[in-house]
Amino acid sequence: MIVVSLRNKTIILGAIPVVASAVALSLTEIPGTSVDLSVPYAAEGPGPTFNTLGTTGGKNVVDISGTKTYPTSGHLNMTTVSVRHGISLPQAITRWATTNDTLVPIEQIFPANQSPEEVNKENQAAFASSENNATSAAMKYLHRPMAVTVMSQPEGSDEIRKGDIIEGIDGQKIAQPQDLVKAVRSHKVGDRVTLQVQRDGKSEDVSVPVRQGESDDAPILGITIKQEPADGTTIDYHLDDIGGPSAGLMFTLAVVDKLTPEDLTDGKFIAGTGTIDADGDVGPIGGISHKIDAAKKAGAMMFMTPSDNCAEAMSGDHDGVVLAKVNNLSDAVTALKDVKVGKKPTTCS
Repeated sequence: MIVVSLRNKTIILGAIPVVASAVALSLTEIPGTSVDLSVPYAAEGPGPTFNTLGTTGGKNVVDISGTKTYPTSGHLNMTTVSVRHGISLPQAITRWATTNDTLVPIEQIFPANQSPEEVNKENQAAFASSENNATSAAMKYLHRPMAVTVMSQPEGSDEIRKGDIIEGIDGQKIAQPQDLVKAVRSHKVGDRVTLQVQRDGKSEDVSVPVRQGESDDAPILGITIKQEPADGTTIDYHLDDIGGPSAGLMFTLAVVDKLTPEDLTDGKFIAGTGTIDADGDVGPIGGISHKIDAAKKAGAMMFMTPSDNCAEAMSGDHDGVVLAKVNNLSDAVTALKDVKVGKKPTTCS
């Protein structure tokens, strides 16, 4: 004979509605429909960190060829923020109650007038720009030559060609892409400018019409340009599925370290963040507290902190991590050299 406890049966049956309710509350859409049940918030938290002096997928994160490089040690880790969206109300409450995640309005991640795909495309473009700026800033800091190279030419025109190196415009020297943009915008649409270019090893003057931009009607030449090393050096960056401009500073430090005889890190674990422009100026980023948290968990002893992020960085938990205050690339390199010789760097405090 099999005896079934009525009390146990009641408990088991009574649990079914509770479980069903929990499952229903965790759903982000009504099953079988496209009705969205997710909350209008995203959860931001510490993301993965990557050593810019290391490798990923069998490739150097920062790969330099065409010139002499030097051995490096230690870490120069870029940091990221993990973003979770499309979450249900219980998931949002759980992350708020049990983690250090920050709940932010979804519009901060995906503006109302942009799709996730458009935002991702912008982030990828910003990441590519950070790579270009890292190369420019590092080469400028090391006093190595750079060239403004044409990457694409206007359709149906061969006045200016892909591969041309632009040395000047109307007799004015061009040192970086911004110089060319500024000079062109001083003209009117329909004007012609004379570019001094290097083509196939020879210098030439090329007359080019000023065109109207498609997005803001600003005067343009209709070409894509990029600043590249002029001494045969090639610098490539290998990190997939990362977006935004905040890796710029750490990429730049990796390039400088690899092209400098002196080992900048001396085996120490350094992490950081910050945008960088072609002149080496460092800019603020979002999610600084989460990036510091990620760096602490990874084992960093010092964190490169953009000066404009210092107040927020100091308000969080950074015990055990020195917050080096940086305004530019020179500040960051100085901080590394200070720590190497046992000197306290300039900090946020």
